[in-house]
Amino acid sequence: MEYKVFVVEDDESIRGLYEIAFQDKFDCLSFVRAEDMFQALKADTPDIIILDLMLPGMDGLQALSLLKQDAQTRDIPVIIASAKGDESVKVRGLDAGADDYIAKPFGMLELIARVKANLRKSGGRKGDEDVIECGSIKINNAEHAVYVDSQLVNLTLKEYNLLSLLVKNADCVVTREKILSEVWDYEFVGETRTLDMHVKSLRSKLAEFSDKQFIATIRGVGYKFIKS
Repeated sequence: MEYKVFVVEDDESIRGLYEIAFQDKFDCLSFVRAEDMFQALKADTPDIIILDLMLPGMDGLQALSLLKQDAQTRDIPVIIASAKGDESVKVRGLDAGADDYIAKPFGMLELIARVKANLRKSGGRKGDEDVIECGSIKINNAEHAVYVDSQLVNLTLKEYNLLSLLVKNADCVVTREKILSEVWDYEFVGETRTLDMHVKSLRSKLAEFSDKQFIATIRGVGYKFIKS
């Protein structure tokens, strides 16, 4: 199966690198402007989108917000690839619905690994129970939705899979290695705070609906979901 990748990048040289990197295993269509991508989405649906933040016209965060608001595109995994690598910008991207974030400059092999990992996760987890309830949290796998006290929480795909893993292992510590293996399907190279930023974003979204601290940090080990 050949996957279709949409790339939104205004730097011509970087677009060329994407097209070379993806040419063997992916059908890559690139755009200079987010507006051009949305026009193409009317006729075609990609399996994954790689999105720069600094774009002419509509910027990447605005485009991401529109993608996640539309029922036709909200489940498409989105990887932000940007020269803005500081933590605050990454958190904003994750909060806006990005499934992953990679800072420029990056190696194309790492990018392809992240693309493949997100594609493996984008179809959800077959064989899961339709509904998992743990205290005030309810995860409905059939709807791919999470509720806190019957209130719908808007999560990205990575946040959804992360919460599902923690809830299934409620009151048990889940190691960082296990989370990276099961949610991302690969090991990150070097020091990365991607997992920590996803946990931070997930905590923030759950806190909008409850004062309870659902996710505990076990220093040097991993994270634990605390039953309410």
